[in-house]
Amino acid sequence: MSVPELAMWSYRVALEDPGDIGGYSVHALDGEIGKVDKHSIEAGSCCVVVDTGHWHHHKVLLPAGVISQIDNEHRVVHVDKTMDEIRNAPEYAEHLHENPDYRGQLGGYYGSLAGYNPG
Repeated sequence: MSVPELAMWSYRVALEDPGDIGGYSVHALDGEIGKVDKHSIEAGSCCVVVDTGHWHHHKVLLPAGVISQIDNEHRVVHVDKTMDEIRNAPEYAEHLHENPDYRGQLGGYYGSLAGYNPG
C-alpha cells in the first residue's frame, strides 16, 4: 500500500475514545449527511460507515482520511468532502467491506478528489 493510500485509511485527527463516535452526526462541507453507524480503527483500514437515511444509498463507507475534525462536545464528525462528492462515491457494499480491491476503489475515488493518485 502506497503512502497516500495508507493515509486515506488513517485518521488525521486524534480520537479520544474510538468508541465515542458511534451515533455522531456527520457533516460534509455543505451540510449534514447522516450519522455514524459503525467505524473501524484497525491500522491501515480505518473508516466510518455512515447511515444517510434520507439518501437513496442509505449507507456510505468513508475512509478515515476524509475526516477533518471530530467535535466530541457536539457529537459531530466533519468530513472535507461535499455532499455530491459523497453521493457520487462507489456504492457501499457491506459484503466487500474488507476486500482490498473494493477498498482500493474507494481510496482511489477519494484520493483523486484530494489531488493525488493513490496507486
